Amino acid sequence: MRITLAQIDSGTDVGRNLDLVEDYCARAAREGSELIVFPEYSTYEKARVDRSFVDNAEPLDGPVSARLSATAARYGIAVVAGILETSGEPTAPQEPDRAFNTLVAFGPDGSRLASYRKIHLFDCQGFRESEYIKAAPEPVPVTFSYGGLAFGLMTCYDLRFPELARILADAGAQTLLVCSSWVPGTAKTEQWATLAKARAIENGVYVAAVSQTPPVSIGHSMLVDPLGTVLHGLGTEPAAATVEVSPGPVREAREQFPTWMHHRLR
Repeated sequence: MRITLAQIDSGTDVGRNLDLVEDYCARAAREGSELIVFPEYSTYEKARVDRSFVDNAEPLDGPVSARLSATAARYGIAVVAGILETSGEPTAPQEPDRAFNTLVAFGPDGSRLASYRKIHLFDCQGFRESEYIKAAPEPVPVTFSYGGLAFGLMTCYDLRFPELARILADAGAQTLLVCSSWVPGTAKTEQWATLAKARAIENGVYVAAVSQTPPVSIGHSMLVDPLGTVLHGLGTEPAAATVEVSPGPVREAREQFPTWMHHRLR
């Protein structure tokens, strides 16, 4: 299957971000791509999570998702993107309500294949994502099947939790889609690459790690094969790369290193 890594520079203009998504989808479809993967916070992003993220949240079937669905159907390509979803959370006086940091996947007919609410929130490096974002009430891993392959969804900080990747692989995922806005900092680019490779090697899966660009994030989106080799990497500018994934390398990696059979700590 041909999939496209779409490394974009989302901002605070939702309409402009959706236009950007549509433009990348059109180009990917022309290249014969069957699935395109966008970063976390594809439709609204800024350097710090604040009240505006809650203000821009919508229901899962709101106008933003409707536009993503229509774009997928228009170009006949599956789309995975990060949105802000309303949580409907009751709040105490003087406490802010919060939104979900959600990934949605739409098929080439516009139908919703899956949605995933981020499990692990980034309360690190002086950030407090949990101040305005609500973690998934139940930490439920999400996979979906499309085009003869199984995909697992992860969001940014989730990459640091190997147990989530293992659960997704155990559930049948052959490719992990890691949609991110990886916060810059000391050694963060090196950690991004190391963790993506580790999750691939540990589980015998492809890792398609897609990030926002600087200055908000680090760029350096990549596709890692099931043995940990980076098959394609991007730099720091907005760009896209169309790459191939298939079941064969997954099967071969797992035959060479059947860790799922040898694992004793369950």
